[in-house]
Amino acid sequence: MKSITIKGSERESVGKKATKALRDAGMVPCVIYGGSQPVHFAAEDKAFKNLVYTPNAHTVVVDLDGKTYNAILQDIQFHPVSDRINHIDFFQLNEEKEIIMEVPVKITGTSPGVLLGGELRLNQRRLKVKALPKNLPDFVEANISELQMGNKLYVTKTIPGNFKLMHPDNTVVCQVKISRAAMKAAQEAAKAEKTAAKGKKK
Repeated sequence: MKSITIKGSERESVGKKATKALRDAGMVPCVIYGGSQPVHFAAEDKAFKNLVYTPNAHTVVVDLDGKTYNAILQDIQFHPVSDRINHIDFFQLNEEKEIIMEVPVKITGTSPGVLLGGELRLNQRRLKVKALPKNLPDFVEANISELQMGNKLYVTKTIPGNFKLMHPDNTVVCQVKISRAAMKAAQEAAKAEKTAAKGKKK
């Protein structure tokens, strides 16, 4: 999985007054959990742009004045009015322990059902996977090359990797729905066939 580096500084004071001062200065207060003790730090708001405002999944290298922590984003809080980032929780990675993380679904291939006028519907845009940090995938691949009109692709049919999918086997990742246009065309074709059959009988 690709990694993003966030540069920041450890926080000496974590009180409400100090936190407000940080936010007023355009900084985001953060905490890293998962180690022997929580690590409080702050970084510029713009440092999180490529981590938060993207459909992709990333691990994070938090660089605090030369001291680094490998982590993943665990929770994020936004201001209810301005929608600015209020606070971020990170979880420190242990290379020998599996971690659960959401990653995006990547659709590959061409569906015969879509070529015939069906509508591809993505039921799951992201899936939870469990893996060692080194095996975390950038995405879960769903190949739709065999999906006919009305077919569904279940989570068990995604491309496997060195990770475990944390979903029931009957979870639908995507499906090809019969579009109104395709349904109308099928009805008209059936009607025309019926009319032709009647003409032959006469």
